[in-house]
Amino acid sequence: MHTIVTLHLLCSAILATAVSAPAGWTFVQNGTTGIVPLEAIVVSPTLVVTFDRVQNNPLQIDGVGAWGALWNLETNTASPLSLVSNSFCASGGFLSNGTMVSVGGTVPQVPETEPNIDGRMIIRLFEPCTDVNGQGCNVFEDPATHHLTTTRWYPTAVRIYDGSLIIIGGTHNITFFYNEDPVNTYEFFPPKDNGLARPSTFLERSLPANLFPRAFALPDGRVFMVANNRTIIYDIKLDTETILPDIPNSVRVTNPFDGTATLLPLSPPNYTPEILVCGGSNASDTIPSAQLSSQDPASSQCSRITVTPEGIQRGWVVEHMPEGRMMPEMVLLPDGRVLIIGGGATGYAAIQSVGQAVDGQSNADHPIFRPVIYDPQAPHGKRFINKGLPSSEIARMYHSTVTLTPHGNIFIAGSNPNLNPDIINNTRLPTEFRAEYLNPPYMSVLRPELRGVPLMLPFNYEFTVDVVIPPGLKIKKVQVALIDLGFSTHAYKSSARLVFLHAVVSTNRKSITITTPPNNRVYPPGPGWIYLTVDGITSTGAQVLIGNGNAPPVNDQGVPV
Repeated sequence: MHTIVTLHLLCSAILATAVSAPAGWTFVQNGTTGIVPLEAIVVSPTLVVTFDRVQNNPLQIDGVGAWGALWNLETNTASPLSLVSNSFCASGGFLSNGTMVSVGGTVPQVPETEPNIDGRMIIRLFEPCTDVNGQGCNVFEDPATHHLTTTRWYPTAVRIYDGSLIIIGGTHNITFFYNEDPVNTYEFFPPKDNGLARPSTFLERSLPANLFPRAFALPDGRVFMVANNRTIIYDIKLDTETILPDIPNSVRVTNPFDGTATLLPLSPPNYTPEILVCGGSNASDTIPSAQLSSQDPASSQCSRITVTPEGIQRGWVVEHMPEGRMMPEMVLLPDGRVLIIGGGATGYAAIQSVGQAVDGQSNADHPIFRPVIYDPQAPHGKRFINKGLPSSEIARMYHSTVTLTPHGNIFIAGSNPNLNPDIINNTRLPTEFRAEYLNPPYMSVLRPELRGVPLMLPFNYEFTVDVVIPPGLKIKKVQVALIDLGFSTHAYKSSARLVFLHAVVSTNRKSITITTPPNNRVYPPGPGWIYLTVDGITSTGAQVLIGNGNAPPVNDQGVPV
């Protein structure tokens, strides 16, 4: 059950006009991104950091194509970021002090246009940025002082209970399909274990289809991981891996068989964790890629497990999306539902590596233009909703990204299942620069407004703020959601998390009292956004920093559950 709560930061000036009833869901194209945002993370109320590979992009910096940019959610324009290393197919996330970190990347591919620094060991830092247009906000790179223990391409980074990042897996060198030169280790940033990496038998067992493992910090501090069709719980303090049941029916869900996955919303008082994994492929990972086809059907399977002793004993519960999807992505919505969007109905991730690629480029085909919503609270068999959802005109395939925004709508960008560093337009699935928003119905009406939310909030802390609730809302259902919007890349949003907060609205409808998460395991310390949903109408998000704001590693905070 979602606990009743209310809140919001600012009555959205974006599409927030009073109408008698909300309009439906709508796609809106607005602006061009200048680079292909194959990695994206919201860093402020107005800005999204995006990264691409180095190619001849229309957005220029110092006379060459940029491969990093700040997307402005207010002006729908991109400004270049200066990078010196190749950030192609990296991962990232926030630290407890609000610093955004990008880890890994790849080698220069075209020396005359590429940077001089190999990106595979690079750690990039983007400090909190307060200027609405990003003026003076830059990426810091210094390979002499900030680097990984080893080269990593296609790794995963997830924020954990002490506010640091665990960095998982990847490959040492460029691979066109399977992981042929694996990095079967974990490491941390800031470093632990005197800077040494920890070997992982799980990553060994999940070869050869274990790139970009799906990982989730559990509310007890351990980490749930999915790679290929294997799953474990990793105990960071004990350095132990507990084997869990495989994904049913041999469905594989990590690159190059990209499904998507999320930690479902956590609710008080118990914050019971459940994992949802959808899409991918049940093709065998022993088949050479040349014998696979872009026309092979993707899986429609969704598998859900409750991560408790009883839930693990029951195992995965299977249900099915309306269609199979390769490379979809999930977005946690403020009302607790899950948007599943993008991808193709057939084929695989990666580029130019299956026997029947689209125009010799894309390993996947048949773009899915219509999203679907998954309702975790609905009865089994009735959880998927596509009624009333529109179809986009833009294929979002390999190298596309999606994220919930502080405004409350969904930003969608990218797609480039093509290998050439030049812009590819002469193919059915071209290099895509058009930006797009999916606007929920609440974007067209007056919305709740939360005023004066503190910028920093400790754990297990009760606070009261003013709230404006439109008079037409009867306050039959109120939800307050604290959301980490996550780092979007390759059909997965690392560190994405939604925790419902306990809250009470005053009898005069003018204030709300909210209690933050109990401790740093339920919500790893760091940035987040608080949204208020009243009777299905969601506010804009209030930016907050949860915890003491110190740099990691931080001590335990709050109280046990």
